[in-house]
Amino acid sequence: MVNKQANAEEPKAVELAKKQREISIAEFFEKNRHLLGFDNKRKALLTTVKEALDNALDACEEARILPEIKVEITPLSDDRFRVVVEDNGPGIVPKQIPKIFGKLLYGSKFHSLKQSRGQQGIGISAAALYAQLTTGKPIKITSRISKKHEAYHTEIHIDTIHNKPQIVKQETISWTKPHGTRVEVEIGATYQKGDQSVDEYLKETAIINPYATIIYLSPRSEQFVFVRSIDKLPVEPKEIKPHPYGIELGVLYKMLQSTQARTLQSFLTSEFSRVGSRTAKEICEKAGILERTNPHKLTRQDADKLIHAIKNTKIIAPPTDCLSPIGAKELEEGLRKEINAEFYTSVQRPASVYRGNPFIIECALAYGGSLPSDKQITLLRFANKVPLLYQKGACAITKSVSSINWRNYGLQQSQGSLPVGPVVLAVHFASVWAPFTSEAKEAIAHYPEIMKEIKLAVQECARHMASYIRKKRRVKDALKKKSYIEKYIPHISEALLKLLELPNDKKDELVKDLKDILEKTRKIEKVEKVEHKDTEEKLGIVGNVEDELDKFEDTQPKDAKKS
Repeated sequence: MVNKQANAEEPKAVELAKKQREISIAEFFEKNRHLLGFDNKRKALLTTVKEALDNALDACEEARILPEIKVEITPLSDDRFRVVVEDNGPGIVPKQIPKIFGKLLYGSKFHSLKQSRGQQGIGISAAALYAQLTTGKPIKITSRISKKHEAYHTEIHIDTIHNKPQIVKQETISWTKPHGTRVEVEIGATYQKGDQSVDEYLKETAIINPYATIIYLSPRSEQFVFVRSIDKLPVEPKEIKPHPYGIELGVLYKMLQSTQARTLQSFLTSEFSRVGSRTAKEICEKAGILERTNPHKLTRQDADKLIHAIKNTKIIAPPTDCLSPIGAKELEEGLRKEINAEFYTSVQRPASVYRGNPFIIECALAYGGSLPSDKQITLLRFANKVPLLYQKGACAITKSVSSINWRNYGLQQSQGSLPVGPVVLAVHFASVWAPFTSEAKEAIAHYPEIMKEIKLAVQECARHMASYIRKKRRVKDALKKKSYIEKYIPHISEALLKLLELPNDKKDELVKDLKDILEKTRKIEKVEKVEHKDTEEKLGIVGNVEDELDKFEDTQPKDAKKS
């Protein structure tokens, strides 16, 4: 009776506490798969291809191998597809395969400060989880690391309760490839062409990775081959240490407690980039802490003093060898390869910094040709060589491009929207840590430093385009005037024959003389233009005069422009 009474009087908090338990990250994403880009069946197909392709490209680049990747999508029913992505990369060590493909938040990129496509160690294991949820089929991996080693075939399920891989099958097989990885997965999905389709994603991937060859077999049995346009891989990025300007209080305190450095000065010089002994001394002096102090003995209040001291100390910007940009010319080559236009230009901005993280903005523009002139420009957004197809309106790239006054560059534009004209604009953001707005990595956050650099890069490309448009108009006007003159020369010659009372057989000779005079006049004009340009160069006048006039006009009031 006593025990029953005690149980009856048990506090409600105790009863509620019994219901609480730890949530596995796999369980969390099992219920919230939309956060990873699996919110509808069409997008799920794209996300699966994207994650497998990103891994393949990253592996090839790290091994310094020119990528040759095959993507195959086979319809099994109306809403079920088999996705196969096969690469010629370095392969994966057999014991690592289950963890990479069957455990969420497992990877090598999260703690590494250098540019890469992957960041969180979620992507491909999330695709395996989605396949398990929609079809019940395991993800299948075949990998070989060299000719001397056998190929391993592994089939994996994910234990969502414990976020652990369950090996369904593992065996050695014969495989003709000397090295590489093949990933096969069956998922519930739908296929549809359009701007946000797998077809468009692979096309844009070929643009931003011009050194890769991609063979694509679509669900409609169409084969597309995106051949590489350059045979040179981008510069291999090097890992760097964090920059002091980007550090936060909690992170700094954690570093102080876990460091192996014995003094505060050695901690600052060894754990951060761009901090030498003099800079470390200056930081310690401004914080009011002795440089010989043991870092483990510092409190959170001391860490706060260090943060303020760092902000008030001039420190060199972080190194940029941790980045691996495409290059302006290479990005332009990628655009030429896939976009049919009449004019191309590209630019790469100098490296800049946000929250202590270095980044570079690259931009390429294609104008005219077969591009539609009555629609909004096509904006291609890229982050660390990966196309961004969704959440266009939420992205810093879209916001930056829309904020430019495109009327100054010869295009029509409604306020706050993308301009209208025959233009394809590609903007690439390269950084050690891309600030995506969600785990699905579909849009870049609105950091002022990033938006400023995007705007400057796009404006530079737009000036080149505007200069080309003006030259094209001048040539068109000149040809029009020439056609008018040539049209009326015979009539002028007839009038001259009558005025000068010359015989009719002199008409052809007179027409020829008039045309010769016209050509000589043109040659004189061309010589004068060349001499004028030479004079400008001798006087040290640098840059395009028309571009400078444009910049001046942009700074003038509207009334002044009209006058």
